[in-house]
Amino acid sequence: MRDFQPVQIESLLSRIPLFEGLSPEELARMAKGTHELRLVKGDMLFRHGDPCTGFHVLVYGQIKLALSSAQGTDKVVEIIQPGQSFGEAIMLMDKPYFVFAQALSDSLVLHVSKAALDEELQSDHAFVRKMMAGMAMRLHQLMTDVESYSLHSGTQRVIGYLMHELPESEHGAENAVLELSSNKGVIASRLNLTQEHFSRILHDLSELGLIVVEGKRIRIPSVPKLQKHQPV
Repeated sequence: MRDFQPVQIESLLSRIPLFEGLSPEELARMAKGTHELRLVKGDMLFRHGDPCTGFHVLVYGQIKLALSSAQGTDKVVEIIQPGQSFGEAIMLMDKPYFVFAQALSDSLVLHVSKAALDEELQSDHAFVRKMMAGMAMRLHQLMTDVESYSLHSGTQRVIGYLMHELPESEHGAENAVLELSSNKGVIASRLNLTQEHFSRILHDLSELGLIVVEGKRIRIPSVPKLQKHQPV
């Protein structure tokens, strides 16, 4: 667990892509309506049905957005990484949360109040555009996920995930290495697979010599060969 230290909210806001370009005065206004939330791995940030009074920005750590089924299993909708914001659309719709958010690791989250945001949206059109662009990208990713679940096999989904996690500069590389950002159960749920199916696909790709699994580390002897693999 991190040794929590006091933070300067204005300084943190200035480093987040959504707030790039804001003047010191604008950052100061936003900071007045922002407070920090420190979570230990496993803590809930919010639950399904909780009121949404603002949006969140992840500074460090990892947050899982998920749905709970009647069978008690979780369906992971998104894994939030540092620098990402989330909850804007729900806040603007004045609706309660329809997912829950849980820390996958010790995390620092900023909560930006709706009141602070409303003031900024009225005076900064560039900020509006950046927020709309962020929501559009998230919608596009969700649509891509639906397409993947509907049209792609489990193996294609796993290969697609590995390619997404690998920096684009390494897509033509030999002997590339990546570290899984979450545990296999979370990743499997994100890909709409059972954990057993996900592990079996990794094993099959290993048997074909396309990957080498070393715990959470995945070594890819030839990225182009993996990318071109078409499961039978």
